[in-house]
This record gives sequence, C-alpha cells and structure tokens, in this order.
Amino acid sequence: MPVKSPSVALVPEQPKKIQYIDTLKVLLTILVVLHHCFITYGAPGGWYYSENAKNAIAIVPMTIFVSVNQAFFMGFFFFLSAYFIKPSYDRKGAAKFITDRLLRLGVPLVFYSFILSPLLSYLVYYFGYGQHVTYLEYLGGFHPWIDFGVLWFVAALLLFTLVYVAVRACTKNWVPKPLAAPSAGAIMLFAAAVGIASFFVRTRLPVGWVLKPLGFQPAHFSQYITLFILGLVGYKNNWLNTLTFKTGKKLFFFFLFLLMFFPVFYIIQTKFHMPGEWYSGGFHFQAILYAVWEQLIGFSIITALLVFGRELWNRSSPLLAKLSRYTFAVYIFHPLVVISASLAVHNWNIDPVLKLLVVAPVAVVGSFLLAGLVVLMPGVKKVI
Repeated sequence: MPVKSPSVALVPEQPKKIQYIDTLKVLLTILVVLHHCFITYGAPGGWYYSENAKNAIAIVPMTIFVSVNQAFFMGFFFFLSAYFIKPSYDRKGAAKFITDRLLRLGVPLVFYSFILSPLLSYLVYYFGYGQHVTYLEYLGGFHPWIDFGVLWFVAALLLFTLVYVAVRACTKNWVPKPLAAPSAGAIMLFAAAVGIASFFVRTRLPVGWVLKPLGFQPAHFSQYITLFILGLVGYKNNWLNTLTFKTGKKLFFFFLFLLMFFPVFYIIQTKFHMPGEWYSGGFHFQAILYAVWEQLIGFSIITALLVFGRELWNRSSPLLAKLSRYTFAVYIFHPLVVISASLAVHNWNIDPVLKLLVVAPVAVVGSFLLAGLVVLMPGVKKVI
C-alpha cells in the first residue's frame, strides 16, 4: 500500500517496466470518487449525504455504473497491493516491513477515524440538515469515534498484510510449484467459484450488511481475500508479464456480453414480483445468479485492464507520475471534497442528476488538487 512513489492503498514499490500500474491506479481512484458522487445522487449504496434522484431514466445508468464498479474496483486494489508485497518484504525484512505498514496504514486509519470522520459528519449535520450548532457542541454528543469510513479498505489491507507476514514466517521452507498464467476459461471458472462462495456468505450476511466499526461488508470479502491471494501468486509467477493479450481480449468481449444481463435481472424481478433485495442475499436463485454474474464481470474487467494496460499504456509522463503519487491522498480526502461540493449546491432547485453533472468533475479535480497540497505538508510524505 502506500509507499513513497506509487502510494495508494493500492500499490507498494513497483518495477519501472510496469509503468501502466500508474495509469490503473489513477483510473481506479477516479472511479472511487465518481462512485461516491453517484451514490450521493441516487445510486444504491451508503454515504454520508444523499439527495436521491427520482428520474428512473437517470437512476438506471447510475445503478449500472456503481454495480459494475463494485464488481471489480476494490478487489482490483487488493490484487495490485498484494502483487507488490513480496519484493517490499524481501527488501526490508520482516521487522522493518511491519513497522512501515503500521505507519503507512495505521496512521491514516487513526487520522480518518478521530479527525476527518467527525468533521465530515458535522458538515452534513450543519449544512445538509440545517442543525446550526458549533463544532465543539456537536463533538459533545458525537459517539462513533471508531469509524474508518472509506478507509475500511486500509484496515482490511493491514489485516491481510499481517496475516501474510504470519503465514510467511510459518512457511519459510515451503517452495510452491510454478503456476502458468491462467487462460480465459480457467479465470471464468474460478470467478464462478468465487461467486458461489459469495452467495453462501450472503445467505446470512447480505450486501449492505456492515461489520461495525470496521466498515467491512462480508458480502464482498470472498472476492477481496481471493484477489489478495492471487496478487501474491501472480507476483511469484510473473503473471502481469505472461497473461496473453488473447486472454484479455476474450474477457473484454465477455464483459460486454455480461453487461446485457441488466435487462435480464429486471425481467426476472418483474416476472416473479420479487423484492430487489433478493439479489443482495438470502437463499434465492436470484442471489446466486447475481453473485456469480458479479464475479464473472469483475474478473473479466480486471484481466482486460491488466492486459490492455501492459500493451497500450506502458509509458509514463511527469503528469501521470504526479497523479499516481497523489492517489492515496485522494483516497483518504476525497470524501471531504465530494461532501463539500454536494453541500455547496444543496440549495439549487434543480434535479439532483443535474447536480451530479456539476459535482462529479469538481470532486475529481478538487480531490487531486487537495491531495497535491496534502503531500507537500511536512512529514506527510513519510506516511502517504
């Protein structure tokens, strides 16, 4: 996760020959910002502040956007983070590696929970709900001090990393057999298996159920754990360089095919007069259909992006290097920008969808500008 050059809760040190990782980090971080903008204005999901759009024509594409995002982007972060853990561990040694991770992941968690999260909640309380009290008065009744918010990812990554260190310490002499980069068919079979595992988790813990105060949604953790492990395996077997372009191309077209399932989901819901929640969990065929679809589309996108990135985007520039350097700071501070921008247009008497068209680009640009200022602060670059 965060390290000096490629920081983000995403990728520790990387070899120069895979410069497209910078592009992927920036792309994924922009998607995170947009994801929360869309939720602010009516897409499904939890967020600090919302103004739900009523226009179904707009809600449908917004829902598709966040659904596809959720199918891959956070899992992709775990994969990229894990891919670069081993070289960092080998270079630093166990003690320094653990100390470094506790600093770079633990400090942001404490900062977000005790400083940024109360501020975000206060802004919504004061400007969104019109409760005009002072910040100190608000803090007097504030209780959820352990609140990782969007940094649930950082907490999970820290947990996964510590488990990696423990397992590695117990398996010093174990040498795993080499594994060739998987074919498109093998990736899809594996994705379907992850989808079935997700379904069984969701029979008890549906999408939307949150483990507080960590902010974990167990409904998605089958994918996160799997992709973290695959990142470790992928580095060991040089998968980023050996995945074939043909595999990526096949899965890109399969992703386009899977997009057509959204009308199918709607038809099933309408024909069976079923609650939409049945797709989120419980022992329903709709839940297993959606869970498997989600993993198929997620693994397809991840594979396609890795292969297309290697073949088409394996170059850098001063601007791209700077944006990549800012990604972890963007991840931490973008809620402040998204919430501030949405509250600034709170009183506009226009459709929330039109507000989204204003807030989304402002939030993306503003988050990177703020991140650029943050990383200039003394001592900050030691953490992010």
